Amino acid sequence: SPYSASKASSDHLVRAWGKTYNFPYIITNCSNNYGPFQFPEKLIPLMIINCLEWAPLPIYGDGKNSREWIYVEDHCEALFKVFIKGKLGEFYNIGSNKNHNNLEITKKLLSIASKHLVIGENVNINYIKDRPGHDKRYALNSSKINKNLSWKSSTTISDGLEKTFLWYLNNQNYFNSLKKNQIIK
Repeated sequence: SPYSASKASSDHLVRAWGKTYNFPYIITNCSNNYGPFQFPEKLIPLMIINCLEWAPLPIYGDGKNSREWIYVEDHCEALFKVFIKGKLGEFYNIGSNKNHNNLEITKKLLSIASKHLVIGENVNINYIKDRPGHDKRYALNSSKINKNLSWKSSTTISDGLEKTFLWYLNNQNYFNSLKKNQIIK
């Protein structure tokens, strides 16, 4: 897809600067992040906000699009580790090594939401037409950073989703301010 091609081309551009001008670089690629302050158009905050507002939960296609999810604090720890111990001119993939499809994530969030609040009758999974070029699976091999820098993701998907849900529950002013500023509808 154009999205994937743009990501790959940015890596090539950095490498070209490194090779041509001896520019020092380290490239990291990360799996899908989630956690506090994520923009509400993304899957996890959208599902949480819709649970809070008793709105339907839109899922692209059949919901089987699979992603490797990583909690944002784990990603930040990995970036710091790369900054301190990474080798110039190297690539490091940062991921959790755990894939979950969108339907699984949504069902986990529904379960978490039902522990903390009453779910409205409109809160149900609503399958919608998939986007053109939407990748079926994102996955990384993070063995290099695990082995060479002794780093691995420590937050389980269940713990990370719980923390994320509670953050949005306790910080509804975040997404409400985006609505007031007409950033989201």
